[in-house]
Amino acid sequence: MKLTILAHNVEVTDWLNQYVEKKVGKLDRYLPDIDEARVELREEKTRSASDRAVAQVTLRSPRTILRAEERTGDMFASIDAVTDKLERRIERFKGKTARNSKRAVAQASAIAQTITPLPSEEDVEELGGRIVRIKRFPVLPMDANEAIEQMELLGHDFYLFLNAESGGVNVVYRRRGGDFGVLQPELV
Repeated sequence: MKLTILAHNVEVTDWLNQYVEKKVGKLDRYLPDIDEARVELREEKTRSASDRAVAQVTLRSPRTILRAEERTGDMFASIDAVTDKLERRIERFKGKTARNSKRAVAQASAIAQTITPLPSEEDVEELGGRIVRIKRFPVLPMDANEAIEQMELLGHDFYLFLNAESGGVNVVYRRRGGDFGVLQPELV
């Protein structure tokens, strides 16, 4: 597992570095196919001193991306809390994927040919904006409930997925009331 530690307004001492390596290294026992772990440590100026130390960990494996963030008053406590949260997310992920993996793997090759390319930078600049980041990720066929589970594992408010039933690209999102919605684009 490749471990990357990024710090913002935090001095990463040898002791802090070893502590992060020890705590994040233990996650490899729960999910052995982790390719990369990215740890972001930062101190934020907030009104409350109890949530200034922020630790965010993103784990990448061939099957999923898991992310968690915790805020406490102490950086070491934030690291402990975020690794505990990731352990729970890994266990939940492993339980869900054991039930659904056979169907998803069988349809994965058909998906790769349905993805359209991003617009060029020139096209975007003509509209007044610019692309500052491009993310690439594998798209596996799943139903809306599985997409909601993946969205919660990432800690996002939306998730793009390939609908296994319709074969189209859909987006699930969290509505303000706590419910979920699904966007199903139609070609006109």
